[in-house]
Amino acid sequence: MTEAGTLTRADLAEAVHRNIGLSRAESAGMVEQILDHMSKALERGENVKISGFGSFVLRDKGERMGRNPKTGVEVPIAPRRVLTFRASQMMRDRIVKAG
Repeated sequence: MTEAGTLTRADLAEAVHRNIGLSRAESAGMVEQILDHMSKALERGENVKISGFGSFVLRDKGERMGRNPKTGVEVPIAPRRVLTFRASQMMRDRIVKAG
């Protein structure tokens, strides 16, 4: 990994290169294709589930009232779509063992 605690696209491409044996360019292209495919599915409103890893889930949040913490003034928060990630049970178990 390039920075402490951060896994980058380049790190993923390097792992594909080392473990599968594709060229660095082919490995980077494969990583980009996978991420592009996932992004386009999310743009279309589809959830993305990777078995044994987790799910990227889109949720539509309705309008609600919020409060400015400095002034206390109530302001409406517009409806929006949010992306959440939920780790699979298998991934949660791996993380707990690693910690």
